[in-house]
Amino acid sequence: MLRFIPTDQSEPPAFERIEGAEDAKLLIICDHASARIPSRYGELGLAPGDRQAHVAWDIGAAEVTRGLARRFRCPAVLAGISRLVIDCNRQPGDPSSIPACSCGVKVPGNDSVDDTEADARAEQWFWPYHHEIGTVLAHLLRHGTAPAMISVHSFTPCMSPGCDRPWHVGVLWNRDPRMAMPVLKHLHARTDLVVGDNQPYSGREINYSLDTHAGAAGLPHVSFEIRQDLLTDAQACARWVDILGDALAPVLADPALHRVEVY
Repeated sequence: MLRFIPTDQSEPPAFERIEGAEDAKLLIICDHASARIPSRYGELGLAPGDRQAHVAWDIGAAEVTRGLARRFRCPAVLAGISRLVIDCNRQPGDPSSIPACSCGVKVPGNDSVDDTEADARAEQWFWPYHHEIGTVLAHLLRHGTAPAMISVHSFTPCMSPGCDRPWHVGVLWNRDPRMAMPVLKHLHARTDLVVGDNQPYSGREINYSLDTHAGAAGLPHVSFEIRQDLLTDAQACARWVDILGDALAPVLADPALHRVEVY
């Protein structure tokens, strides 16, 4: 069952929540699930070609998130706003939280955002999304077992001319190796994948959502980055649900995983 929580019927919702089974031991989140921009921002001045491009969201990540939630019968929380309005994987106030330029693309609508506007965006979209993540984790914890947490992202095949990214998937992690190490071992055993360990980004540098909700609480967690040219349609996304699901299943089934350990 899907539950949408709009802040206003004419505005993008702060998040989408997918309900899971009562005995679920996993929460999946997607920080950059949506490309939606409120009409009052005039598309932030973006050119039409950038409006649905990676600069606005993580293409394919939401569909993979929903597929994994179905496979593991677990809850998921997906952000409802474009990362260009406010990035739900950055601390409010960080220069990249409301970027005036992202991946070389200028965002004119963010050129003169003052504190009042920045706070208003955070109150309408950022904080409700993160409060919902906390609420779901609290519900899972009340069942007596420490839940695991997964974040799903996607990345561009090429960051800039001449800088191709060879990885099909990256496994991002910070201090807690409990999920990352066995998942990396499983993925590295496949002959059809180029797998990045903290590539193309490092979980030690960009990991706000997982660090805040899982790392600080001692919950096992890991983040995935999937290359976007491998997420071109529903069938391609379903393939990655299978790939990641197969890597995660034995890890999540281990009772020793589900305990609080602060690293």
